[in-house]
Amino acid sequence: MTAPRDPFFPADKSIRASAAPIDVRELGLVDYQEAWDIQAELAAKRATDEVGDTILVLEHPSTYTAGKRTQPEDMPDPSNPVPVVGVDRGGRITWHGEGQLVVYPIIKLAEPVDVVDYVRRLEEAIIEAVRMAGVETAGRIDGRSGVWVPATTKAADPAAPTRDRKVAALGIRITRGVTMHGLSLNCNNTLEHYGHIVACGIDDADVTTMSLELGREVTPADMVPPLIDALERALAGELVVANHSFGSAPDPSKGLRKRPKA
Repeated sequence: MTAPRDPFFPADKSIRASAAPIDVRELGLVDYQEAWDIQAELAAKRATDEVGDTILVLEHPSTYTAGKRTQPEDMPDPSNPVPVVGVDRGGRITWHGEGQLVVYPIIKLAEPVDVVDYVRRLEEAIIEAVRMAGVETAGRIDGRSGVWVPATTKAADPAAPTRDRKVAALGIRITRGVTMHGLSLNCNNTLEHYGHIVACGIDDADVTTMSLELGREVTPADMVPPLIDALERALAGELVVANHSFGSAPDPSKGLRKRPKA
């Protein structure tokens, strides 16, 4: 089956502007602002071909990041000690922290730039990696980005949420044809901090982790090799986007005004 709409490029064709190997950099635990600065520098250089395509692989200390469509009611209480950083990606507020695998592809996309196809390919890579690890029902909810586990799937750990639940989130920005930001996959992180926000503006579903779903410890390091392999294949068109949707729901960012700049 094919993507939700026909992409600009054939599904089996690369959407990268370059055929050169991608430089994958594993950075460990990095402060959010520091990682953002690294991304911005690389993206500017990639736009002028000073560097090649790069994928940053890391974790962040506990941080909330508020995308451009974040609403006041999404935010944590001002007394919450976890810092909130306003960012230039799409979407609303989410949380990052240790135990969560974060991947930032800095990729120059082929012309014409197809944002929808890029997002679908990121999702396809995550779905592939998550299913290979054992969460075999992971898929999409039409109208909402990211990768989800359906309510009909019973998690191995009884402490896991039981509604439809997001295991991986996406938030991107494309400037001068170069991608920034990317994806986060919950591995063995706490879910405590999600309870203080309306994560991604969604209050009718939950979030989960690989560890809760599988009933065993799954670390970010465990998921790096399969996820990066799947991501490289998805961008190259070797892993073709398929229809993994199991439901539909309203887009939580549609029609909302952008977050006022600080």
